[in-house]
Amino acid sequence: MKVKTILVSQPEPKMENSPYSRLIDKEKVKVDFRPFIHVEGVDAKSVRQQKIDLKEHTAIILTSRNAVDHFFRLAEEMRFKVPDSMKYFCQSEAVAYYLQKYVVYRKRKIYVGKRLFSDLVPLIKKYKDEKFLLPSSDVLKPEVPKTLDELDINWKRGIFYKTVISDLSDLRDVYYDILVFFSPSGIESLLHNFPDFEQNDTRIAVFGNSTVKAATGAGLRIDIKAPTPETPSMTMALQKYITSVNKQ
Repeated sequence: MKVKTILVSQPEPKMENSPYSRLIDKEKVKVDFRPFIHVEGVDAKSVRQQKIDLKEHTAIILTSRNAVDHFFRLAEEMRFKVPDSMKYFCQSEAVAYYLQKYVVYRKRKIYVGKRLFSDLVPLIKKYKDEKFLLPSSDVLKPEVPKTLDELDINWKRGIFYKTVISDLSDLRDVYYDILVFFSPSGIESLLHNFPDFEQNDTRIAVFGNSTVKAATGAGLRIDIKAPTPETPSMTMALQKYITSVNKQ
């Protein structure tokens, strides 16, 4: 069956010339974006209940832009003036650059990993005497606490925001040829919103091993997978699949 419509379970990219724009132009398909999950911040009371005192920490480990936003939001809510001496360990350049929204970048001690959490290990090892805070979601990859525990450092996790299933009830009678998922939470949201979901001719596209596992575990048929050596991005995987089925 030919592909005419795609639903991506994420917010629409903000950049004008995104890979999805090129896919739409080239394949003449309709692509809609809808976050299947969203993030909600916790309040200061919840942080205090976790026995977290921001002034006790000398270094912050930041794994995402959400972590940056919610750390500074809660610091303000708790009337904590973040000292200039605070050290920031950012998982990637994108996270580090995002810090500029809140701090004067060149005047702060910022240490940047390449992309994976493990890239931060050599940087954290150099500063083992710091008191680290990890602002995180309620959903955290097991490798993160495991890695930090193995480093034998003084660190504490704070749940500063939560991943929440979005209400998708308005999509009940809307059909798409392809549904695109990037996380197990997206699969969970689909089944929570539509417990009677039947895949039939709907194609499922998934990104990453954990999403593959969640989709398979939910009894879904996976038609498109990324990343692969041939298609490292989701848009490349979609392009390849659409070109193949729409030619028939």
